[in-house]
Amino acid sequence: MSITRPGSDPYLPGHGDASYSVRRYALDLAYKVETNRLDGTATLSCQVHEDTGALHLDLYGLQVSSVKLDGKPVKHSHHGGDLTLKSSFTAGQEATVEVRYGGKPRPVRSRLHGPTGWEELEDGVIVAAQPHGAPSWFPCNDRPDDKAVYEISLAANPAYHVAVSGELEGKRRKGNATTWSYRQDVPMPTYLATVQIGRYTEVPHRGASVPVRSLVPAGVGAKELAHGFARQPEMLELFTRVYGPYPFPSYTAVITEDELEIPLESQALSTFGRNHLAEDWEAERLIAHELSHQWFGNAVTLERWQDIWLHEGFACYSEWLWAEETGRSTVEEETRRHHAALAELPEDMLVADPGPELMFDDRLYKRGALALHALRRRVGDETFFPLIQSWLAQNLGGSVTTEMFEEHAAHESGEDLTDLFAAWLHDEELPDVPDQPVSREPTHRGLRAQFSRG
Repeated sequence: MSITRPGSDPYLPGHGDASYSVRRYALDLAYKVETNRLDGTATLSCQVHEDTGALHLDLYGLQVSSVKLDGKPVKHSHHGGDLTLKSSFTAGQEATVEVRYGGKPRPVRSRLHGPTGWEELEDGVIVAAQPHGAPSWFPCNDRPDDKAVYEISLAANPAYHVAVSGELEGKRRKGNATTWSYRQDVPMPTYLATVQIGRYTEVPHRGASVPVRSLVPAGVGAKELAHGFARQPEMLELFTRVYGPYPFPSYTAVITEDELEIPLESQALSTFGRNHLAEDWEAERLIAHELSHQWFGNAVTLERWQDIWLHEGFACYSEWLWAEETGRSTVEEETRRHHAALAELPEDMLVADPGPELMFDDRLYKRGALALHALRRRVGDETFFPLIQSWLAQNLGGSVTTEMFEEHAAHESGEDLTDLFAAWLHDEELPDVPDQPVSREPTHRGLRAQFSRG
């Protein structure tokens, strides 16, 4: 997938086509777990933005049997991961594209980011598509700023539970297959679309303002979930108090039978390995981290991959808020501990534009969180948290950039923050640890009281 397309994200130059957007995906899929065979029909409702002689779709490792444009066969080619529709398109045109395809799905691989997308487990499937794995299972316009609604149905062996990043509309048994039908009505970028297939049992968690559930493999019960996953309703309610309403109708955590090196969020759904059932802070903080991404990354999504700190910095800071909420430590303690660790590491990265090689570097996560704490220290809690809430509310369902966040923070605080953002986001050198004003010392009790009305 090495073709460079005009207007594509420079961090992923072989993906996406800026000449059009997809408004709606309808995916009708059938999957055989035993043979790793996926067959599907994808219908894309598109809006063309500029005159062009071709539209590019991303589809990797699967074979195309037919392509139709507005119900009629259209000339096309499919090489590598580039499915090109050749026709005369005009700005403002609405186009419906139907692609029939199938094969044995496999992850999209790259030198920088490794394999992402559709992956077989010992007994099932996970899809972890960030940043470029969506084309491993459906034809798409693989750009983070192209958000669409989805209807996804998938037929599989009745012994398996199928989870999708959306709300379950129903399931229907016919013969030796059960079809699961889902809708995602909140606009979603391609990389956040997911399918999880396994022999799961659903465990509901009470106490949240929306349904919260875990899908667990055999042998996992209340005892194994108690330390981390059973506390997801508490985490959700904390983040609701400090950030604003949870942005989706429900939340699902899928815990695979296999061990996974890292968990990963999708829209309204996150995926963990069995190893994340461990009774330690490392597992618990990751559960909080992935849940917080529903606000930062999913409800409000980066427009360009260079701005990934807007996802990961906030998610890391959310871990520190959860640690303070539970009395494990304070945000101040976490700030100083992580700043000291960063001070021992190379200072060769710009948080606001780390480059594709460093976009998932842990230093970006921690420096992004420290930048937020520096902002909090500068403007005070009475401004910082409402500022974050209005940032999310004003951009709900949209795509954002670092420049937009800087402008929003300056406007809402009424302060010139140029020096703060220059030091923390646009310079390589690590600034000093954020100052701790005597009159604004927060405690986890104070945080709870301050936002109890939210």
